[in-house]
Amino acid sequence: MTHSAEVEKSYDVRGWYSSVQEVRHDGGEPGATLVKVAVGVIIRNPYVGTYSADLSRLTDPSAAIGHALGERAIALLAGRPAESYGKGGIAGVSGEQEHVVAAITTVFGNPLREQVGGGKAWISSVSKVASAGASIDIPLAHKDELYIRSHYDAITFSVPDGPRPNEILICVGVASGPRVHERVGGKTVAELATA
Repeated sequence: MTHSAEVEKSYDVRGWYSSVQEVRHDGGEPGATLVKVAVGVIIRNPYVGTYSADLSRLTDPSAAIGHALGERAIALLAGRPAESYGKGGIAGVSGEQEHVVAAITTVFGNPLREQVGGGKAWISSVSKVASAGASIDIPLAHKDELYIRSHYDAITFSVPDGPRPNEILICVGVASGPRVHERVGGKTVAELATA
């Protein structure tokens, strides 16, 4: 995990966290296994206790986080390609929602795209302020076309002891395919391949 070391040069990292779900069915016949992964890092928030118009201490080095979380997520897919992705984070209660957003801008997003093998679509995103142990639903959408309805999904992620008030949890989610038993129509992956 070479990119993780880069993150730890620029941020005070308390820990790395991950979750893997393997879904076989959702009430119908078992089919292909859908694997959904969430990975996150908890960093100290350098802006706790102050208001600053300049959030570059979070934004400027965030490419390393995008690379590291993407690298970790792909490793947990165990050879399956990533078809969908999303990003987000939680600021501890002494921070601001904007602190999360500053860490997951395009500087972060482009390296995440690179790690998941492309990604032409907007990366769905969520951010909030909450107490340690709060969960976050990372939205997932197809990495190359936002309007592929079969891939609209989410993965719930939490860290039991974080983020603490002076920390930020930055996280991403990836999935190996569409929802299990998707059947509500819309643009398909096959149509994307022929476009």
